Amino acid sequence: MWKEIRSQISDWSDDEAFLIRVKQLENLASKALSIAMVVVILFAIVDLGVVLIKDLLLPPYNILGKDLLEIFGLFLNVLIALEILENITAYLRKHVIQVELVIVTSIIAVARKIIILDFGKTSGLDLIGLAIAIFALAVSYWVIHNTNSKSSHHP
Repeated sequence: MWKEIRSQISDWSDDEAFLIRVKQLENLASKALSIAMVVVILFAIVDLGVVLIKDLLLPPYNILGKDLLEIFGLFLNVLIALEILENITAYLRKHVIQVELVIVTSIIAVARKIIILDFGKTSGLDLIGLAIAIFALAVSYWVIHNTNSKSSHHP
């Protein structure tokens, strides 16, 4: 028994074996996150369905107004969750974090914020902050996209 424990401890002291264990832990965590995200997506779709039935099909019919923005927000919640799941599964496929996907997900999240934003209650500084975030994300996406395009054209 002691020999086995000593052997396992010495395996962890070896850098290569340690890195293999860390990679295995990363894979396990990514798979757990994927499963959790699928559950989140399913609940978000059910929530969206309930809101659609309540607001669009049951009287009083409230298609326009604040509820429409809530529905758009719920749609974008599902889309953002799908993008996050895509980020996780892309990591599982290639074992690399794809920065372009992360930036696109961030752009969708900021777009969602703008769509559901109550401009009557939003300060000028908040709007300036959102504008700066949009600009930074757009520039980041452009740089990453152009870099990826150039590197895929040149072997």
